[in-house]
Amino acid sequence: MTFGVDKDSILIGEQLNLVINLEVSTTDQVIFPEGQTFAPLEMVESFVPDTLRENARITLIKKYALTQFDSGAYMIPPQKVLINEKVFTTDSVRIAVNTVPVDTIAQQLFDIKDIINVEKSSTFPWFWVLIIILALAIIAALLYFFIWRKKKLTEEEKVALLAPYDRAMLELKKLENSKYLIQDEYKQYYSELTGIVRSYLEEDVHVSALESTTDQLIEKLEMLKNAGNLKLDDETLNQFKKILQTSDLVKFAKSKPEASVAEQDRKAIETIVTKTKEAIPPPTEEELLQQEEYLEELARKKHRKKVIITAVTAAAVFIISLVSAIGYFGFQHVKDTVLGHPTKELLESDWITSSYGYPPVIIETPKVLLRQEVPLTPELKAVIKNVQAFGYRSSIGLFTIGVSSTTLTQEIEPDVAQSIDFIIKSFENQGAKNIITKTEEFTTFSGVKGVKTYGSGKFSIPESKELINGNYTILTFGGKGFQQQIIMSWLENDTYAQKIVDRVLSTIDVKTE
Repeated sequence: MTFGVDKDSILIGEQLNLVINLEVSTTDQVIFPEGQTFAPLEMVESFVPDTLRENARITLIKKYALTQFDSGAYMIPPQKVLINEKVFTTDSVRIAVNTVPVDTIAQQLFDIKDIINVEKSSTFPWFWVLIIILALAIIAALLYFFIWRKKKLTEEEKVALLAPYDRAMLELKKLENSKYLIQDEYKQYYSELTGIVRSYLEEDVHVSALESTTDQLIEKLEMLKNAGNLKLDDETLNQFKKILQTSDLVKFAKSKPEASVAEQDRKAIETIVTKTKEAIPPPTEEELLQQEEYLEELARKKHRKKVIITAVTAAAVFIISLVSAIGYFGFQHVKDTVLGHPTKELLESDWITSSYGYPPVIIETPKVLLRQEVPLTPELKAVIKNVQAFGYRSSIGLFTIGVSSTTLTQEIEPDVAQSIDFIIKSFENQGAKNIITKTEEFTTFSGVKGVKTYGSGKFSIPESKELINGNYTILTFGGKGFQQQIIMSWLENDTYAQKIVDRVLSTIDVKTE
């Protein structure tokens, strides 16, 4: 087995080829390295092995394309090749990654540009807001069209709104222009004629005329006349009685008067209706007031009905929307969206990736970390050369993020356990109790290893003297003469804060050179 690279020195981002040659029999089972086993170099592509056959032996040529985007000297670690489940290991290879030379003389130089304000992109859910506004507009339009809009009246509705006398005269005019007499439809003609006058008497005179016989109706009118409630003369009553009797003969005895007689009866009915209207005593002031109150009450009931329909529709839309939102997003999410939640707003805000301190800590956070002043006692000054600290603390609750980069006065490895104990004691000095501590190894996405200290406890917040259950995480990195730390704390049952922490942990990177 042979192993080698086509170049041992590359520029940043340039690719090199690593080749493994292997001679085996045709029956051997071979497994080449796969995945990112070449770290700190990155594998760009794994090519399909080439095969050269010679009798019962074959030569396998496996090629990988590798690269690196940071300058420095790197060692490609030994690679393991399995032949029939037996492990064969290659040698390690040293690769130099050089920076790209920049000729600062051959190109034109410019002054540093002034700082400009960059408009922050909005995370406001405009799409859903527009959908809600559109839905509300459609519902409002439907309510207006079917409930609140003043509809144009049909001809039948306009006629129904006329005063009883005007409506009777209009219907008699229509009867005059009808073709009943031309078509010998006398029964229909007299039925409508007597029906018009009977309906008028029911509405204006207030007698049950529609279901009364001729004699019964005339008797009721005479009683009203005798009581002084209807000032009709005997001649008018007798004429009305004759017309009703003629109508009975036409309808029940199939009598057929002359067309001229029928026309005269219609004109007589017009006169009778007019005289009846004039014979009705004018309403008293009390009756007029009662009628006005009745109309006002009727209008109020109509308006109240519209309001109830609108309110019920709005409540139904709200309940359906709320139930749908809870079913899709969950109750807690809807509640926090409507009422607001500080860490939810942080999670959904525009995150910022930045480098803090020296040696730098690269981290993505929902808010920019602000520089913090760190006072050093004389004892600490003897050990610590400089401390650069940055932090953010939510105005509500326990959520905090802190980053520090410390350089020591001597080129020695920092005491990780001592620095973690110092942080735990600072928690206790601030009122924290029952702090549980766990420790494990942590590796950044670029492969830098550090120590993760995490746990829970009862923490105090400045807004209240009450202790609350919370979690914390401390990440510690370092080398000779320096140390980098990231500290986070949050409420125990805050799911949004936990998502923030998980996202922050996935973006952390540190420079140790």
